[in-house]
Amino acid sequence: MKETPPPAPVVYWHRELPPLASEIVAEHFLESTSDRVPGTISHRDDLWSTCHATLMRHARERLEQEVVRLGGTYAHVLDESIDVQHDPVTDEAWLKGRFTYVLLKRT
Repeated sequence: MKETPPPAPVVYWHRELPPLASEIVAEHFLESTSDRVPGTISHRDDLWSTCHATLMRHARERLEQEVVRLGGTYAHVLDESIDVQHDPVTDEAWLKGRFTYVLLKRT
């Protein structure tokens, strides 16, 4: 029985290069947030790691959705900015990210 290769990724991060047989359609940005956690995440490595992991998972999911919505094939993330958010009323913290990417289409 022959194994089928895994599907090619849709999202390429920073130094990862998308396939050469693709052309740039447009540059976009996307904002995403992590799940909220109780307390503040400043100086707490475990909470930062947890929030960062969920932020990146949400961002990848959103990027994949945007590629389909915009009619592209790939997204190549060029830049990201991540800020810590805190709600003193609920005493919850989370990360907010802004990702700049180019939409590519297979040629």
